[in-house]
Amino acid sequence: MTTPPLVSPFGGPPQQQQQQQQQQQVQAARDVNTASLCRIGQETVQDIVLRTMEIFQLLRNMQLPNGVTYHPNTHQDRLGKLQEHLRTLSVLFRKLRLVYDKCNENCAGLDPIPPEQLIPFVEDDGSKHEDRSGGQSRSASEERREILEVNKKLKQKNQQLKQIMDQLRNLIWEINSMLAVRS
Repeated sequence: MTTPPLVSPFGGPPQQQQQQQQQQQVQAARDVNTASLCRIGQETVQDIVLRTMEIFQLLRNMQLPNGVTYHPNTHQDRLGKLQEHLRTLSVLFRKLRLVYDKCNENCAGLDPIPPEQLIPFVEDDGSKHEDRSGGQSRSASEERREILEVNKKLKQKNQQLKQIMDQLRNLIWEINSMLAVRS
């Protein structure tokens, strides 16, 4: 006759199974690499952006009780949704913080590499020919590289400014259309 496994008074799994599950979870946590964490972080940021957009959409659709017919049930429903989104957003930010801390922990022992070394430098054929001929000094090559980097940064900044201008234009358009509807 065999003895039955030990079961907790709450009906949970036996203690040995709990220990095995905990060991498996610890092992799985060790197996997660930094690239996977970065992917999880990216997905979390996307969720944060999505939730934030939903919050702004809810806020835009909410009506203030300023003399207009006011429906308390609708207002309470929207308020509940807003509070739920805010709680979810808080959880997502905590998750992102955990992922960030874990990535920093995983990368703590690595030697920092300057980003300039990670970006491959592409030279045109003319500059290669000049370097081979020995007619140009090393400083001219470095100066050319600096100019190319400055041009690249300038293009990035111009792109960012264009995006900001587009966002402002859209925002102004939305404000004007809302004002036109209320008039």
